[in-house]
Amino acid sequence: MTKSELISRLAERFPQLLAKDAELVVKIILDAMTKSLAKGERIEIRGFGSFDLNYRPSRIGRNPKSGEKVHVPEKYVPHFKAGKKMRELINANYKERAGLYDQAAG
Repeated sequence: MTKSELISRLAERFPQLLAKDAELVVKIILDAMTKSLAKGERIEIRGFGSFDLNYRPSRIGRNPKSGEKVHVPEKYVPHFKAGKKMRELINANYKERAGLYDQAAG
């Protein structure tokens, strides 16, 4: 789902919410999450998952075009871990769809 699809779905689900208001709500939430991660804070949304930062040490990489060795500096990267409820829902839906595919093939 893209940001614009999320905004469209919010506007559809809540008719009293104008599309531009839904866009503002999504922007405010994403900005707040970005600022929290930039401060090094952890974000946890119960039933959905958590966002944290992972440290990646510096290393020697390769330029894929030229094959030349390149120094890649250390950095922190955002990391998402799905919550238990989300994992269970995804697995249940996947197993259900896989069962339908098995029945159609057999």
